[in-house]
Amino acid sequence: MANAEHSGPPTEALGTTAAGEAQARLRAARLALWLVAAVLAVRQVAVVLSTPRGERLTDLETWVGPDGVLHVNGSLYDSTRFTGTPFAGLVLKPLTRTAEQALGWGWTFGTLLLVVALGLVAARALPQPVSRRTSLLAAPVAISLLMLSLPVRNTLWLGQTSIIPVLLVLLGCLAVRGQRAGGLLIGIAAALQPTVLLFAPLLWFTDRRRAALSTALTFAACTAVAWAAMAHDSYRYWVHHMAGTGLGGAADDLANQSLHGALLRLGLSGPLEIALFLLLGAAVAVLGVRRAVRYAGDEQLLLAVAVTGCAAIAVSPTTWQHQLLWVLLAVVGRVGKRASDRLVWPVAVVLVMTLPAKMMLPNMTPLLVLRDNVVLLAAVAAATAVPFLSRTSPYYRSPIPTEYAPPVPTRFERVPLLPFLRRVLTRPNLLLELLLIRVTYAAYQQVRLAATGGSNSAGRAVAERHGEQILGIERFLRLDIEHWVNHAVVEVDWLRNFFDFYYTSFHFVVPLTVLGLLYWRRPVDYRWARSSLGLTTLLALVGFWLYPLAPPRLMPGLGIIDTVHGVQDFSKPDYGTLTALTNQYAAMPSLHFGWSLWCGLVIAIVAPRWWMKGLGLLHPLFTASAIVATGNHWILDAVGGAAAVAAGFGLSYLFQGPRARTTVRAAEVSSQPDLTKDRTPS
Repeated sequence: MANAEHSGPPTEALGTTAAGEAQARLRAARLALWLVAAVLAVRQVAVVLSTPRGERLTDLETWVGPDGVLHVNGSLYDSTRFTGTPFAGLVLKPLTRTAEQALGWGWTFGTLLLVVALGLVAARALPQPVSRRTSLLAAPVAISLLMLSLPVRNTLWLGQTSIIPVLLVLLGCLAVRGQRAGGLLIGIAAALQPTVLLFAPLLWFTDRRRAALSTALTFAACTAVAWAAMAHDSYRYWVHHMAGTGLGGAADDLANQSLHGALLRLGLSGPLEIALFLLLGAAVAVLGVRRAVRYAGDEQLLLAVAVTGCAAIAVSPTTWQHQLLWVLLAVVGRVGKRASDRLVWPVAVVLVMTLPAKMMLPNMTPLLVLRDNVVLLAAVAAATAVPFLSRTSPYYRSPIPTEYAPPVPTRFERVPLLPFLRRVLTRPNLLLELLLIRVTYAAYQQVRLAATGGSNSAGRAVAERHGEQILGIERFLRLDIEHWVNHAVVEVDWLRNFFDFYYTSFHFVVPLTVLGLLYWRRPVDYRWARSSLGLTTLLALVGFWLYPLAPPRLMPGLGIIDTVHGVQDFSKPDYGTLTALTNQYAAMPSLHFGWSLWCGLVIAIVAPRWWMKGLGLLHPLFTASAIVATGNHWILDAVGGAAAVAAGFGLSYLFQGPRARTTVRAAEVSSQPDLTKDRTPS
């Protein structure tokens, strides 16, 4: 009895301690996220203000600078440089007497404060219910995403006003009390950006008719005031240019992410293009508003606003990059019944809104239509097609949980170091995998290209000096066979053609094939193999950065014949560049050999037949022969590639533990009944 009486307080103390530790971790995470947001904000401001005059705030300079259109007598739209409404010109008129430098600082910091306010309003409007952790971390995450987004960076760089309409709409729909006040703010936003009028039907059909009427009346009043003060400019904008159509850059420019711009880029023009644009625009507007009304009735007001804004992006004749923030707000929508699918939509939105389109899709002719209109497609999808979950859905709060392999004992006490990276038993989402693989490879290309001094003389000298070091080590070890192998292969045409073909063709095909087969047939092993490959590539990038190395074919005086790229003219200072798309001095370690060795080891580990394992191991053998025979790598480059692969597999084991296949087998064995226990002696 005494033990039972005293068992309560220690248990309560342990619970209190655990709760306190959780609160401390939450506070630390919140502080870290706010620091990240602050660093991003400071960085954006520093980039803008450190840029020389004439290269920053170019749109603002065009408007209110000494030679800006607001100073010039005549119409604001004579030069088509001013793209705002006449009401926007009327608002900006008082700023023309402000000194440019002071205006630059004031405008930049003012825009920064608007972005912070936008993030705070969006964070407070998240669809309920949200956990306490989410509510505390939402604001710094939202501000950080805004700072990273291309629209905000573009707005800060150009000195644009596109943050103001978005913030006014969010305040009018989500923050202010009273329908008339909300409609007033949205009406002012519409006077600055006419497609915001699409929010009036949203207000009307969600039983906020006073707000809808207030929006329409405010827009009409602001436009009328501007017409009275600037009649000629108002006629030019609303009638001659049909609400600003044709102002600014060319309508078919890639920066115009609207249906009108996409149709022009497809080669359509004239009455056919106009009719098709009006038809598609009307369809997107109707579908978008209908969906937004449904989500507003479901108490997902922020999502309803985002969907309506995405529809406005599509139906506007011109939607420049700084006007695309509505797409980022659509990240709050929940998509997918499975917990593992929940990240697909937010990751896709964040990538589209923070990275250039060329990083999202490869530079392939069949994909150019998608790549050139990727933001527009995201906006149209959010407005018309993405199946956002209703709050009444049983999967909204409780998605189908992810299946994890049970943990198994390891040789080392602290393995895995990252327990949250547990082995998942189900197949990962294909779209998410493709997005991550594409973005990772694009980042790899950029880092690899920038990893050395490139084609400049200083970078080439360093790479050639390192080449002499590698050659000296190989001579000491009696491994310097590159010249002999290269010239022996050149003498045999079919052998030279074989190694040239193998070098140029199998480097990407085989790893992608292995990943594809693992994804389809062995999803558990796919995750383990993918992580090992990613870590191997990351380590190789560090090697490229720290040790730029000239391959044998780019070493003057060595006499190596470049069988793939042709004879190099060493008298030219840029002979080592060959193309602008690759870094010719990223040779140590050899990823050609590293990736092939990864393929061979993975096949040898997971293949069920001995002959399959043997074929898999032939690939790194042929690759090692090809990289030496073609003059593209030293022997020690292959050794470095092997070391990177070993480290990649080792880090994967260290972070995530052993392969899930082993875990699954152990779990299956342990779950089988032990029949020997039930046997009775005969």
